[in-house]
Amino acid sequence: MNLFIGNLDYRAGEDQLRALFEQVGNVTSVKIVTDRETGRARGFAFVEMADDAAGQKAVDGLNGAMINDRPISVKEARPREERPRNNFNRGFGGGGRRDY
Repeated sequence: MNLFIGNLDYRAGEDQLRALFEQVGNVTSVKIVTDRETGRARGFAFVEMADDAAGQKAVDGLNGAMINDRPISVKEARPREERPRNNFNRGFGGGGRRDY
């Protein structure tokens, strides 16, 4: 089961997350999401548990757990939604109404 971890402290590391989640079951992978340009953590991560039972146990037992004095949010990850690719989403334009 793939889990979404929100409200994650920017200083938290993958080893710290792995250690916490291994308390409830076998962890397959841990990935803290970082900003593409700066490399800085974005405040959320994904933890993949070996089976659904361990994943549900993590959701039930670790939602609200504290990491670096901050309560994390743990829930089942949803599939990523595809966003339409067009020029409007690429930073072009941006003006309001123009009177000529």
